[in-house]
Amino acid sequence: MASSSYFLLVALFALASWQAIASDPSPLQDFCVADNSSRVLVNGFVCKNPMDVKAEDFFLAAKLDMPRDTKVSKVGSNVTLINVMRIPGLNTLGISLARIDYAPLGENPPHTHPRATEILTVLEGTLYVGFVTSNPENKFLSKVLNKGDVFVFPEGLIHFQFNPNPYKPAVAIAALSSQNPGAITIANTVFGSKPAISDDVLAKAFQVEKKTVDWLQAQFWADNQN
Repeated sequence: MASSSYFLLVALFALASWQAIASDPSPLQDFCVADNSSRVLVNGFVCKNPMDVKAEDFFLAAKLDMPRDTKVSKVGSNVTLINVMRIPGLNTLGISLARIDYAPLGENPPHTHPRATEILTVLEGTLYVGFVTSNPENKFLSKVLNKGDVFVFPEGLIHFQFNPNPYKPAVAIAALSSQNPGAITIANTVFGSKPAISDDVLAKAFQVEKKTVDWLQAQFWADNQN
């Protein structure tokens, strides 16, 4: 009897731990369409009355088959994210996706997704991709991907994609394990924060002169998110 109780306790603890580390909470019903008109603040969005739910709540004419303008950002890429803000029916379902267009020699610069693992599929062209593990190892893992190849970026780790071809664009589709994965672009957040981080802090952190930090902070840190 004691042995049975022990294994039951272990099983319950494992289940609770799995729920605790999940990126998004698991749904307890068929769907919870986001009610964007509600003023109630929760971790996610309040559910719309199921009687008012329509097929359109799960649909978006996103035109992901159409190329995006990669000249709108200095890094030569354009990320079209489809998340819960664009499809209310994604609320509580723990998934989103993005189309990423890369100009020749364009990149999706080093960034992290604080709430999601990403799996990327190359649709056209070639991409050089990689991510860096956490401290203290900071091991860099990279790969050259061709059309049809797939690569995974673990949740929270800094990663990037770069189109090494100087003549042809590239396109990829990424799936992410959160309805709202978030994106923290490293250069933008460090050197483009508002208000700016003290140049004394950044000069010490990056082991450079303050004038170098001042120059970096003076740049125009545009976002490539669409």
